[in-house]
Amino acid sequence: MGTPDHFRAFRIRDDAEGYRAGVEEVGLDELAEGDVTIRVTWSGINYKDALAATGKGKILRCSPLVGGIDVAGVVVASTSDDFQPGDQVLANGSGLSESRDGGYSEFLRLPGEILVRQPAGLTQREAMGLGTAGFTAAMCLHRMEVNGQRPDMGPIVVTGASGGVGTIAIDLLTTAGYEVHAITGKVKEFEWLEHLGARQCISRHDLHWGQKPLERVTWAGCIDNVGGEMLAGISRVIDLWGNIACCGMAGGHGLHTTVFPMILRGVSLLGISSTNCPIELRRSLWERLGNAWKPPHLDEIIRDEVDLDGLSPCFKRMLDGHSLGRTVVRIGA
Repeated sequence: MGTPDHFRAFRIRDDAEGYRAGVEEVGLDELAEGDVTIRVTWSGINYKDALAATGKGKILRCSPLVGGIDVAGVVVASTSDDFQPGDQVLANGSGLSESRDGGYSEFLRLPGEILVRQPAGLTQREAMGLGTAGFTAAMCLHRMEVNGQRPDMGPIVVTGASGGVGTIAIDLLTTAGYEVHAITGKVKEFEWLEHLGARQCISRHDLHWGQKPLERVTWAGCIDNVGGEMLAGISRVIDLWGNIACCGMAGGHGLHTTVFPMILRGVSLLGISSTNCPIELRRSLWERLGNAWKPPHLDEIIRDEVDLDGLSPCFKRMLDGHSLGRTVVRIGA
């Protein structure tokens, strides 16, 4: 299948006429260059996508850009030695929807060095059901375990537990043998989070952190999607040699704490940057997500499916705090 002269893409513009986004007709030569051209089948929606599309966050480094930090598709043309027409591939992060065009387009050119071959254990829809959220959860667990985290050390708490990263993290950690506790402001979702594997669910409204630099130990580690006061409080209650994987800032980008958890309990604060992950580690983690780390409840975590015309309402719901699990974007499937 060749590439049509024009096709649909969800494009974001920030110029003298203001910040705006919507579906446009584009040609391939209008998009970023790359040695691999793919026919896009699926994408997904992440918090970062909502920030980029609405201008609520400073994500775009140039304009115009096609949105979407996740993409899966089939190679239709390639000058790369690594990929041939017919190969199923995916990409996430790596500058998509920041410095180069992203996945909300029926066709796309990408450099072969950022592409991942589709894991045999995932369909392209499932891969985008995971997307950057699932990849981030996997990177959190990987970095924690490289730094010595083990299931026998005690429970891991997941903050922002009802979102994309949170729900996949619960499923993933449980599959990997950890006892998981969940913190969320959505009390009505406790039963669902327990179904995914959470042993205990806690309302963030019921948390009352003490004011001492170190408080009574509660958890052996944490995957934190919230930041701000949540992360500061969590740091005071992690056990000896536990790890906190910091991957979000839904509660704010500030961090006001002390060094005592680090120098008296050996707690490690691990930064998680899915955008800048080295490609070999990226490919390795995707392979694990398609095999031993594939979340068993992935089909249930994928809560919604939209097309390019349905993106904007999803962004609003996400920014208003009403999203749950993952939404996939059907483009050329």
